[in-house]
Amino acid sequence: MNTSTNTKTFPEIKLFDTRFHQVKVQELIDYLVEAVKSPKKTIVENVNIRAMNFAYEKSWYRDFLNNADLVFCDGFGVLLAANLSGYSLDSAHRMTAPDYIEDLALKCEKENISLFLLAGKPGVVDEAITKLGSIAPNLRIGGHHGYFDKSGKENDLIIEKINNFRPDILYIGFGMPLQERWILDNFNKIEARVFLPLGACLDFYTNSTYRGPEWLTNNGFEWLTRLVTEPTRLWDRYIIGNPLFFYRLFKQKIAQKLVANR
Repeated sequence: MNTSTNTKTFPEIKLFDTRFHQVKVQELIDYLVEAVKSPKKTIVENVNIRAMNFAYEKSWYRDFLNNADLVFCDGFGVLLAANLSGYSLDSAHRMTAPDYIEDLALKCEKENISLFLLAGKPGVVDEAITKLGSIAPNLRIGGHHGYFDKSGKENDLIIEKINNFRPDILYIGFGMPLQERWILDNFNKIEARVFLPLGACLDFYTNSTYRGPEWLTNNGFEWLTRLVTEPTRLWDRYIIGNPLFFYRLFKQKIAQKLVANR
């Protein structure tokens, strides 16, 4: 990948040889706006426990995160792990896309930055475009649902549609790690300035998927609502994935202490 080197830098946090940045919402939005002006392409990624587990198990995914221009924290579990590892982060350093997508849309409208949404089931992306258009009526926004063949002729037609729109920011929401693999496979074909993989953001933003009450989502327990509402699909992600992540964290800390005490 030939990505940009934005002049703005942020402190790095590293867990399991995978790094992300200590960044807040407004800093992220400002970074995206500046990245659009760069002559090179920019990738802005996010991490949660699932991403960290993928990075631990898949070297290509870890490389994707480590080579991205900016990686922000989208999970309380990762925030907690960073603090347990000696860093000093607070809740402002964790953000999730549905909470700031309207602020991003308003900033894009103000700065004449175009946005293309490639995500969601048929109908979800159209609902998101309508909703964002109601708060940012002059925003240049387009989109297509994410349910298409990610290779071959259908994929080529989607890329052609994106390139005809020529978005400044391309939001990709296929879920991890499919969206990252798709970016790697198609990076050089796509005429967009900033690549922004954000998972199920539009499903949450349009209320197609229930996130749960704010007292849960604001305190690190959004995963509990998702597990209750979709237990068959998500049980392994949370019942296995979350404990596995912290097991690996404490195993590493114990190993480091043993080495230090030799």
